[in-house]
Amino acid sequence: QVQLVESGGGLVQTGGSLRLSCAASGRTFSRNIMTWFRQAPGKEREFVAGITWNGNRYYADSVKGRFTMSRDNAKATVDLQMNSLKPEDTAVYYCAAGLALTLLPRSHYTPETYDYWGQGTQVTVSS
Repeated sequence: QVQLVESGGGLVQTGGSLRLSCAASGRTFSRNIMTWFRQAPGKEREFVAGITWNGNRYYADSVKGRFTMSRDNAKATVDLQMNSLKPEDTAVYYCAAGLALTLLPRSHYTPETYDYWGQGTQVTVSS
């Protein structure tokens, strides 16, 4: 059974940092695009960051310069380092596994593309 399990969420003050992790099990995702999405109350799920198996990284404009995504294929994990957090970053953060590509196509910016999702981890940034 394929599983993606997120961890590392929590409550932090504005300007603080958190590091999210996503661990994959049940099959190998070493060649797959891995992404982070987030969903705030009353809003649609939105793309945050993505990384290809060979390390190409993509970020939403709203998090560029503040968030950094990384992956360890040997450990089957992906991380999201979030710095300079803002109240508008408050959301449930999800990791997802996409296709085995070396570039991030437009389709991978939308949640409907993905078949594999984690259960999500809550990030709350207080003002």
